[in-house]
Amino acid sequence: MPSACDSLIDDIEDMVSSSDPTPHERQSARKSIIPRSRRKKELNNEELQVDSLIPGTQKIWMKTWGCSHNNSDGEYMAGQLAASGYKMTEADVWLLNSCTVKNPAEDHFRNSIKKATEQQKKVVVAGCVPQAQPRMEYLKGLSIIGVQQIDRVVEVVDEAVKGHSVRLLGQKKDGGRRLGGARLDLPKIRKNPLIEIISINTGCLNACTYCKTKHARGDLASYPIEELVERARQSFQEGVCEIWLTSEDTGAYGRDIGTDLPKLLWRLVEEIPEGAMLRLGMTNPPYILEHLEEMAKILNHPRVYAFLHVPVQSASDSVLMDMKREYCIDDFKRVVDFLKQRVPGVTIATDIICGFPGETDEDFQETVDLVKCYRFPSLFINQFYPRPGTPAAKMEQVAAHVKKQRTKELSQLFHSYNPYDHEVGERQHVLVTEESFDGQYYVAHNKFYEQVLVPKRVEFKGKMIEVDIYEAGKHFLKGQPVEHSKPFTPSIAAPLQKGEVSGLMQVNTHRYMHTCTEIWYWQRQKRIGLCWLLQMCKSIAIQHMLHLWVQAAHLVCSLNKHPLNIKHFFLLI
Repeated sequence: MPSACDSLIDDIEDMVSSSDPTPHERQSARKSIIPRSRRKKELNNEELQVDSLIPGTQKIWMKTWGCSHNNSDGEYMAGQLAASGYKMTEADVWLLNSCTVKNPAEDHFRNSIKKATEQQKKVVVAGCVPQAQPRMEYLKGLSIIGVQQIDRVVEVVDEAVKGHSVRLLGQKKDGGRRLGGARLDLPKIRKNPLIEIISINTGCLNACTYCKTKHARGDLASYPIEELVERARQSFQEGVCEIWLTSEDTGAYGRDIGTDLPKLLWRLVEEIPEGAMLRLGMTNPPYILEHLEEMAKILNHPRVYAFLHVPVQSASDSVLMDMKREYCIDDFKRVVDFLKQRVPGVTIATDIICGFPGETDEDFQETVDLVKCYRFPSLFINQFYPRPGTPAAKMEQVAAHVKKQRTKELSQLFHSYNPYDHEVGERQHVLVTEESFDGQYYVAHNKFYEQVLVPKRVEFKGKMIEVDIYEAGKHFLKGQPVEHSKPFTPSIAAPLQKGEVSGLMQVNTHRYMHTCTEIWYWQRQKRIGLCWLLQMCKSIAIQHMLHLWVQAAHLVCSLNKHPLNIKHFFLLI
């Protein structure tokens, strides 16, 4: 009996039916077939198709409120994000860097969060407000970057992009000692490529009853002198011609690490190129008193602005005691009188709070008399705002209408005199660094850090020029460039372009080629997507961030798309 596997068909080609075409008919049909060429996909026209949740591909909009210290933090955060591939422009991710000094600043911050939420933006918050009060209801669910964690901004934004909430609020310490904050050599984008803002310390030694910043910045923590000098040196190598030193209290610098402000300043002066300038930040009276002799010598140095910001807040000893300012009005007067005598023409800027709890009419009159006596050219007048969580908020408050009236009266006094009239007709050297708000002039500063408006000529930007003062206003002077006087260039290198990242390593061609070869190896072994690889290599070439390729390679590996054509790779290089 034949088995079930036995077949009656001799060959597989015999498995045809009578209705199938014969071989001859199939051969004849080929003549009617017109082949169509397959177009090769052009590499240059290939668009990058990526998941919108992959970090480093988004655009970020950043807003900073507050002091120059906060602005410096903002520059560092922007630089790190840009170096990691993010584009700093109008976007779907908002990074809001806040200030907690006064209620209006926090109100603007809160309203920005509300606006972003209504527009379905992803929000990351930073600065003093979330650091001091991270449990505020309107911060619920948002990612937070602490004031000492700005070096980790990329991590926080990456997670926020993915929809996660991350909060980094810890303090940086070394062997139990609190550090000044994030490293000073991080990438940054300077708001003004000609001006470097250096934070020399964070926090302070005071415990002012009205201050909320203390809750955020904490106790004094200073950066070592060598790190600050190196940062200044690097800045000058990037075309900077003016340095601002900033902190919550520059006068207290170094007390936690066994040094002091004059030692730092003398070291920095050695690094300043001819024609470049150094501006000192705010210092409270108690910590500058013991250094008056040295400070006078430093302020007289030709490469240091004869300018000092010394907040008095009130001329009443009773009010100063309630504020816990740790000095009396005679201490303040001693600082001002000494510097005015030893540094001819020095500019002393100060701050005054109107309507502090318990301030009487007599207390306020003492403050008015102080302003009449010294006629401060730069005076910051602030109506008192009780900040939540501060001792002053629990004190008996001055009536709102009284605070407004005192603020108005002091403002009228300040605007009643013109501090610069005597300079009309003088010839001065000024350093041009900025553009006026109306765009009509360039803004320069003379030796006393007084604002001088000069004609808007491209050849003046970043230069030291000689001008004749022909007009004086309340807050400015106007200068006409001296004929036949050549602008002097203080910068030792060309400044970076606006928006360009500072602090990035320069690319070594051999190392770049080696790195690209390694990326190609990853692609061959792990099937990295071509589009992602091209984007990654382009980013490396432009940003000079060679260390990013491993992270980028891991990201594209997860996509597991098309293998790279080796010809495309070498065309890219």
